[in-house]
Amino acid sequence: MTAELRVAIVGAGIIGRNHAEVMRRHGGLRVTAIVDTMPDAAEALAAHVASWDERPATFATLGAALAGSAVDLVVICTPTALHTAAAEEALAAGKHVLVEKPIDVSLPRARQLAAVAAEAETRGLVCAVVSQHRFDPASVVVAAAIAAGELGRVTSAVASVTWWRGQDYYDSAGWRGTWEWDGGGATMNQGVHTVDLLLWFLGRPVEVFAHTALLAHERIEVEDVAVATFRFESGALAVLHATTSAYPGLDVHLQVHGTQGSAVIRDDRLEYFHVASGAAGNQAGAVVEPGEVHGSEKSPDAFQLGHLRQYVDLVEAINGGGRPGVTAGDALTALAAVRAMYVSATLHQPVDFARVLAGDFDDVVVVTS
Repeated sequence: MTAELRVAIVGAGIIGRNHAEVMRRHGGLRVTAIVDTMPDAAEALAAHVASWDERPATFATLGAALAGSAVDLVVICTPTALHTAAAEEALAAGKHVLVEKPIDVSLPRARQLAAVAAEAETRGLVCAVVSQHRFDPASVVVAAAIAAGELGRVTSAVASVTWWRGQDYYDSAGWRGTWEWDGGGATMNQGVHTVDLLLWFLGRPVEVFAHTALLAHERIEVEDVAVATFRFESGALAVLHATTSAYPGLDVHLQVHGTQGSAVIRDDRLEYFHVASGAAGNQAGAVVEPGEVHGSEKSPDAFQLGHLRQYVDLVEAINGGGRPGVTAGDALTALAAVRAMYVSATLHQPVDFARVLAGDFDDVVVVTS
């Protein structure tokens, strides 16, 4: 049997606790260290883990944790602006890494981490970034259908993230809603998963044109509404809408259309799936469990299930010497797509995605327009 992987969680907030709970459900992971600059937060999470397992040690820095405890995998759940530094430190120490989304707020730092992760892969290390919705059964069905050509030529997609975040959400922490620490608003934090799925389904963008606005909140720098059009290398076109100002908060809706079929995912579950042959509907029904079909009863712990599926993929990659389902390179591309939206909205013009990815617009100071 494969030995348990020993894990250090960096960042003892809400997301860190969620990861600890998911590791408990996985069964092949054991939390041995908690890292947080706030001792009370680290101790609270350690006590929570101790309710089902041996109490992990607590540390103020990742370096101290790596020196003072046995660690195989470092899971980074800090504010986004701190992701790259922690990931690079862990990889340099010979540890596997999982980074919460998004990979970073800074495209140059994310570009650097992707390069470091690629080099670390040659040393047998795995560096993955959380994008758990790629592992949703509905997403897997749609991606497989596109890859198999069952939708014909994919022509377009429409994605909408219609959420609500009250002012208290942004007031709850000084870093929320800032460009420096949060990296953006509704698109970067709430919409990045949907951006990632668009890229997974439709490929690499060629051109992005966007508008952003701050309409429903105060005391923040970033957008609470964004709309964008994407043109892809394949010729397909897509529309993205992301907001945290849609009271009381609705759903996430992603539809993909092709010359032989269409698919609709709503709130991570398959709402519609049809292709010209008529056979794929049965195929989708066989792959997706009833709780993964929109309109059926959704699992009350769907949020944790998504992370759990990604952890299964991550552990398989570590134990099997393979690549994870979501690499740092994948996360870099998603971040570049978000950055392209912000650059476009700031400059009031369409932007070339390849140039954004390469760093040609790194000096543009983005603003909410």
